[in-house]
Amino acid sequence: MLNNTPPANQLLVIFGASGDLAERKLYPSLFKLYQRGLLPESFAVIGVSRTVYTDVLFRSHIQQQILNLEQDKAEVSTQLNQFLQQLYYVHFDTHKEEEYAQLRKRVDELLPTLGDTDRILYYLATPPLMYEIIPTCLKAHQLTTAQSDAGWRRIIVEKPFGSDLASAIKLGDLLQTIFSEPNIYRIDHYLGKETVQNMLVLRFSNGIFEPLWNRNYIDFVEISAAEMLGVEERGKYYDSAGALRDMIQNHLLQLMAFVTMEAPANFEAESIRNEVDKVFMSIRPYTTPKQIDQSVVRAQYTEQTLDGTQLKGYRQEEYIAKDSTTETFVAMKLYIDNWRWSDVPFFIRTGKCLPEKKSEITIHFKSTPVQLFAGQCSGSSCNKLTIRIQPDESISLKFGLKLPGLGYEVKQVSMDFKYNSLQETTLPDAYERLLIDAMEGDPTLYPRSSTLQTSWRFIDPILCHWNEKGAEGLCFYPARTNGPEEQLLLLHEPLSFKNADFADTPQKCDIT
Repeated sequence: MLNNTPPANQLLVIFGASGDLAERKLYPSLFKLYQRGLLPESFAVIGVSRTVYTDVLFRSHIQQQILNLEQDKAEVSTQLNQFLQQLYYVHFDTHKEEEYAQLRKRVDELLPTLGDTDRILYYLATPPLMYEIIPTCLKAHQLTTAQSDAGWRRIIVEKPFGSDLASAIKLGDLLQTIFSEPNIYRIDHYLGKETVQNMLVLRFSNGIFEPLWNRNYIDFVEISAAEMLGVEERGKYYDSAGALRDMIQNHLLQLMAFVTMEAPANFEAESIRNEVDKVFMSIRPYTTPKQIDQSVVRAQYTEQTLDGTQLKGYRQEEYIAKDSTTETFVAMKLYIDNWRWSDVPFFIRTGKCLPEKKSEITIHFKSTPVQLFAGQCSGSSCNKLTIRIQPDESISLKFGLKLPGLGYEVKQVSMDFKYNSLQETTLPDAYERLLIDAMEGDPTLYPRSSTLQTSWRFIDPILCHWNEKGAEGLCFYPARTNGPEEQLLLLHEPLSFKNADFADTPQKCDIT
């Protein structure tokens, strides 16, 4: 967990160093950690990419990228110049094993300058096709094995971790032949957000919430991640992924696990990860095509004119096929078959080109047994707890109160709390937390291989079914609207299927 003690001296190697993720997130996050004194005392970063830079040109480029994000450029200039001196660069074709000798030479030069250290953290900020190539080439040049007992080699892998169960298992098996499982960090930036981590504190440190956090008092739970933008420049990747793979399989199912997990025995990493694993193993699977059709809605945004502006449809975006059936919106209803959550529906929703950008979790509490004020503040809509993850991280509790005056006119009111009120500065970026955790060897917020494979077992039948149906069943919604009307059927037609009720399962197929 993040603390005020810097990690041990180490070297960070970032593959994809000239890419969008590294420039927008990784280097700015590292600089913020440097400003707060949280980086190791002796620390260096080697950027690796095919773009031709010298150390000086690379530092100048990163300097401009960071300054573009800073409001007070003069205030950070001295610290930034000091930080940039710890950045180095190597350019070569990472597809070619023989060229990794250049990286080996630079590592051998830099490690001795960091004092008594034999610690290297690799970060794969690259397209997924490189996730097998880079570790294999690193191993070929003896860059994956520490040379001392106090040393280590760790690797951070960005999502997507596989595109289905088979590819996730294949990738996991490969990485585990090169790095030990405790040294593989599968990053999900949603878990680095302050509001997600505070969810555990909210639940397990407050007696007013935890006794109500179960099927007896909760009617249903909503977990949503809405985006205003379309796919834009991500068209090549997105058309092969879609909303189900891109958002639900990792981000939103992980959020659900933090909402629903049991209290860990302690706050150690493995205790928390054990409870997360239990949630994933308890998700009720869809075992027939009919269940999938009844429980999951997929849709794609279409073009429309809004306030005089012509908005593209998904099939008009760059790199997208004119007959693409890739979903940009998914709404699903699922259940967790355990003692705490039996028959409580979870509604998960994500989409692009929606009216606003927001990610939040809403807990809808059951109504009182006797409705004395029916029609005014009754049902699960009256009492609800909303945890806003982004933007404007906050918690809002809604309940009914009597309006002043004669009679009993009830109005829903809200108690709101914003996380930025806890400190004067802005909340740290998720990558700041996750980077420092990997440097310290804390895997709490990084999913296990077994967790990801369990989530793929739940997702695979949906992908298989959609692959067989093609365009059949794909819904549409105009850009910047709330998604397809079909999603409302999930709310109004509750399902009560049980695992034992269905013996037949969807036929296996190759998912593309």
